[in-house]
Amino acid sequence: MKSKAHRHEASFRDPSGFIFEDGGTVKRAINPIYFPVYQALCDNDFFAPLFKAKMLIPHVEEEQTPERIVLKPDQLDLMTYPYEWSFDQFKQAALLTLKLQNYALERGFSLKDASAYNVTFYKGRAIFIDTLSFDFYQKDQPWRAYKQFVMHFLSPLVLAHYHGAEVLKMMQNHIDGIPVSLVASLLPKRTKLSPTLYTNIHLLAKLEAKHNDEYKPKSRKMHLSKKALSNMIRSLYDYIDGLELKQQTEWGDYYNKTNYQPEAFSFKKQQIDHWISQRALKKVLDVGGNDGTFVRALSEDLDLAVVADIDHNAVALNYAQVKANKEHNILPLWFDVAQPSPGIGWVNQERSPILNRLSKWGPEVVLALAVIHHMTLSGNVPFEDSARFFAGLSPLLIIEFPKRKDSWVDSLLQRKREFINHFDHYHQEDFESAFAQYFETLEQVEIPGSKRILYLMKTRS
Repeated sequence: MKSKAHRHEASFRDPSGFIFEDGGTVKRAINPIYFPVYQALCDNDFFAPLFKAKMLIPHVEEEQTPERIVLKPDQLDLMTYPYEWSFDQFKQAALLTLKLQNYALERGFSLKDASAYNVTFYKGRAIFIDTLSFDFYQKDQPWRAYKQFVMHFLSPLVLAHYHGAEVLKMMQNHIDGIPVSLVASLLPKRTKLSPTLYTNIHLLAKLEAKHNDEYKPKSRKMHLSKKALSNMIRSLYDYIDGLELKQQTEWGDYYNKTNYQPEAFSFKKQQIDHWISQRALKKVLDVGGNDGTFVRALSEDLDLAVVADIDHNAVALNYAQVKANKEHNILPLWFDVAQPSPGIGWVNQERSPILNRLSKWGPEVVLALAVIHHMTLSGNVPFEDSARFFAGLSPLLIIEFPKRKDSWVDSLLQRKREFINHFDHYHQEDFESAFAQYFETLEQVEIPGSKRILYLMKTRS
């Protein structure tokens, strides 16, 4: 096998090694330049405590030759990126990175990079996935990855704290982290009175601007004791741990505002559970899944339910339950069905599109509950386009159609004002006709006490 031919598109930045696929299994190759560090890590039993604490993705060593070492890590179901996380997920990823740096320092090592892309969510919690991010600690040297941590973690979290969760999407446009000069310009002036923000953002931006145009940067040797470095890590940890997001959104409390009667809500849960348990489906994608209420009502022991929603509060509520209940098989995802995360980075392949990642994961069924009217009436997406979209995700679809006289549908139509007549196509017959081009309807049931219908559909071959 020629390593370069199999190297993953996202794995080219680190000379220490790269990830590749071998028969569908993701593995990590270590280059000789990193052998001394890797051996020292192994000799110091560095990895085992991290595996046990579920802070670092576990791996086994498969091969060791003079040319390379090959590790086989636990396989991820679905890789998610920072711009697809809730605020609290982002915060947990930041705190994990700081914990790892502190752990490494205590053992004579240090993180050489602190990219948010080194973290993902696995079995209900944030986990570090870049085994080669550790290097030897150099006495009295500053943290090499400090500025990267500020740009990848502190900056987006602080901006979200002051301006709302939507700014976390900026990471989609700044794959190398949000520039500190931009962050400093967006923060309120009063933040200069915060010792943490003045030192780690405003002063950093000022120093960066001062030396930015140097053609030959002057050698500026800085010295920082290990104790001072540890204190800095602790200060950052405490500040980030205390950050909160104060934001209310339209759908974050959806189920307390819904037009369902209790018996209708219960019927809907039972019917969905019946269809899924009848077929013993293990991989569920819930599009517009809000806080995960319906996947939690399933009796089937799922391998994984990915619950995707456009509303940040809903995703946050879902993640709070995942943490509180210590759930291993629910993955909250911040997802806009009308504008899914694209491919970004080098030739738009370094971070792959969410639809590609979902397709590779391969959900067995998609739930689309109380979402088609928003796609059609808020997003102006024709039924046929919605049908084609869902058909590309999974062979089975459980979709809920609110009729035209449904109160939520009426509310959305009224918002169209003088253009309401442009949406005369929103009827059950038009919906069924469009979806019949891509799906065969296996079953359909009226939800009692409501003006909604549940469909179980199968893609046409």
